[in-house]
Amino acid sequence: MPGLKPKISIIGCGNVGIRCAYALVIKGVVREIVLVDLDRNRAEGEAMDLNHGAPYIRPVEIIAGDYPDIQDSDVVIITAGAKQKQGQSRIDLVKRNIALYRKIIPEIMKYSPDAVLLVVSNPVDILAYAAYKISGKPPRGVISSGTVLDSARLRFLLSKHCNVDARNIHAYILGEHGDSEFAVWSRAMIGGMYFKEYCPICEKNSCCDREKELSGIFSEVRDSAYKIIDRKGETSYGIGLALVKIVQSVVHDTRSILPVSTLVEGYYGVNDVYMSLPSVVGSRGIKEVLKISLDEKEQGLFKKSAETLKKVIKDCGI
Repeated sequence: MPGLKPKISIIGCGNVGIRCAYALVIKGVVREIVLVDLDRNRAEGEAMDLNHGAPYIRPVEIIAGDYPDIQDSDVVIITAGAKQKQGQSRIDLVKRNIALYRKIIPEIMKYSPDAVLLVVSNPVDILAYAAYKISGKPPRGVISSGTVLDSARLRFLLSKHCNVDARNIHAYILGEHGDSEFAVWSRAMIGGMYFKEYCPICEKNSCCDREKELSGIFSEVRDSAYKIIDRKGETSYGIGLALVKIVQSVVHDTRSILPVSTLVEGYYGVNDVYMSLPSVVGSRGIKEVLKISLDEKEQGLFKKSAETLKKVIKDCGI
């Protein structure tokens, strides 16, 4: 059934790619999903398995294909890449995955040049920058999942500590999706109140050391991936749902504000690097980057994160 819209293509049928496809199917976000993988048998098996749920979901065409089949995609999600190993940092993966992107991106541009590129392979900030450079697309059309998942982890842990619905907490992890990321505590809110205003009236106020608790929560967020990988070998469910939120915002033009990784230009003196900032995401990708006010400490952390990424970019010759 050709020409179904919205159409999403996923390059890479590992755990993350398939969790994303499954979440897209369950939520009924799109009408066509194309799965592309070096292992064609794996892609075909995944497509067959997903299609067998047809009686219980909104109509969606799921096929295993090759690059010509991604033509006219609204979003191309790139999850292909070397797997992060136990104890390995995201940055360690960079050179191997850049080489892979030099093969993948030209194929995408050949068959679906107008699609929004959504980079998921790690390290996402470096690879999003590489995809931007290799593709020649305007930066608004090349984004990565950035710290959307990190920020969700932060909101979840804050919700558990404060005993409130995570959807009523607004807090961001910004910068690199990795070891140099930081929490923007100065702008974190719960029920319309800054945390510094909420903490004195919290039910745990009498027994809670605020600075100690927040520091512990951030450490848990930053180290979550390592802990999950140590226990089960990979992370995929959380990022799968986070990707659906991003895709929804693009194909339905919901203009959700999400901390995706995008090209930073003129923010606290930082330029020409992909990092996560709150961004309005809609049709064709980034509509606007919100350059929120950071306190002095957060400004320093942002600049340090940028320096970390720029060093890797320089070392890799992107």
